[in-house]
Amino acid sequence: MTIIKLKTSKLNLMIKSFLILPALLFTITTFYSQEKPKDTLYPKELQFKYTSLILPSVLLGYGIIGIESDQLKIFNAQIKEEVNEHIDDQFTIDDISQYAPIAAVYSLNLAGIEGKNNFKDRTVIIATATLIMTATVRALKPITKVERPDGSSPTSFPSGHTATAFMGAEFLWQEYKNVSPWYGIAGYAVAAGTGAFRIYNDRHWLTDVAAGAGIGILSTKIAYWLHPTIDRLLFGAEKTTNTNTSFAPFYNGSQTGLVMVFQF
Repeated sequence: MTIIKLKTSKLNLMIKSFLILPALLFTITTFYSQEKPKDTLYPKELQFKYTSLILPSVLLGYGIIGIESDQLKIFNAQIKEEVNEHIDDQFTIDDISQYAPIAAVYSLNLAGIEGKNNFKDRTVIIATATLIMTATVRALKPITKVERPDGSSPTSFPSGHTATAFMGAEFLWQEYKNVSPWYGIAGYAVAAGTGAFRIYNDRHWLTDVAAGAGIGILSTKIAYWLHPTIDRLLFGAEKTTNTNTSFAPFYNGSQTGLVMVFQF
């Protein structure tokens, strides 16, 4: 492919490359600030809202269009060229940061900061989201066969790390937006950083990252919409029951440990 250089200075191109995802973060937090919080998980049923599809659909659509769009391919190539020129060392923090938003939900609850749902419900929700996200990502990779920027394999589209991170960020937002929106904002900041590092480490194109973000957000939203039905199928529940989780250290003279007790 011939790379056509646009009339843009290298500095401006670098700024564009590394500010796209933070700009995406701002768009996400602004979009979600318009949502009205719910008092319970599902007073009747979690209602499907078409407006909730706008943001993830735009992200996913941008990524899909980028598979065939020459202009987006050129922009992807320019980002790769500038990253490779100015960055020598790679950092694999994205291998860990992709799971940080999910871990934050359970860590906050462990610290006594209660979210929207109890342990059982939130675990079922994130398990459902993970199943949807993983199936989608793994199905698309062999179909699209997009070569990674580093040329290692034709499995670039979409970014699984980014999908995992944004899935967790949406999970953190949904669980703690009624406590403080800053928890969700922090989660999306970590997710955006994960996507940026996938580009930084020459593992994904921008379009891969955008699609991964859309898939991750949409997977979590679908998991929340499906949860009432899944809850009834698995537990025969008409509404969410309260589950209390407690932790206590123990020492019997020779052994130490941590006891975890669930009350359903």
